[in-house]
Order: sequence, then C-alpha cells, then structure tokens
Amino acid sequence: MNTQTIEECMKESFANTPFPEVVRRLFGAGVRSYTADLVKLRKTYYGAAAEAHDEALPLKDGPAIAPAFDSDRVASTVKAIQRGEIGYAEFLRRIMDAGCSHYEVFISGRKAMYFGRDGAFYTEHFPTGK
Repeated sequence: MNTQTIEECMKESFANTPFPEVVRRLFGAGVRSYTADLVKLRKTYYGAAAEAHDEALPLKDGPAIAPAFDSDRVASTVKAIQRGEIGYAEFLRRIMDAGCSHYEVFISGRKAMYFGRDGAFYTEHFPTGK
C-alpha cells in the first residue's frame, strides 16, 4: 500500500474532498477496506495482502459517543454528507453523537457499515453512478 497517498487522503477528507474521490485514490493506493475507530480516533487501512497502516484521526472537539445507537440519525448524517451539506469533521461529530463507535468501509464491496457499542449497525451501500 502507498502510505503517502493514504496520509494525503486523510488530509483531503478533512478538507472536505468528496468521498468518491477519496475512495478512488485509496483504492489506487492499494487499500481494499478501512476501519475508523471513533473511540480511539484512529483509522486502520487494509490492503489485499496481510498489510495494514494506522493513522490518527485529527478530529478536534469530538463529542463523547452516545450510549445508544440511533441508526436513523446515522443514516440522515450519511445522506447529509453525500449531498455536500456538511464536511467530514461534522459528519464524524454527528455519527458519534448518534452512538456510532466505529465504522468500516469495504471498497470492493461498495458499502460502509456503522456500528454502535452494543452491536447495532447500519449499512449504507455506495451510491450508484448516474
């Protein structure tokens, strides 16, 4: 995996580069999936082989993760970032406030799964092209 591109993509995410562009670049860098741990504020990127790369999430003023997972609020937050109404940092704050403790993005599987501390989850499939 190209760790320099991964580091650049983290910066681009916080500069509100659209998700499809970031995912395209990550895939080109050899990333096949990643996990965002919102408890530890870390992302771990996984390649096709047994390779992984870990990065800190530079989120400022993140809220405590709510004890209950609210899948409706997570879904509406996902839709808001897809429409460009909020940026990535605000997206993270809102899903944490909705009880999301971590999420996983499966690039080849074209979906993201958001999890609460109790195992509750919400799955969002990548939007299809127009």
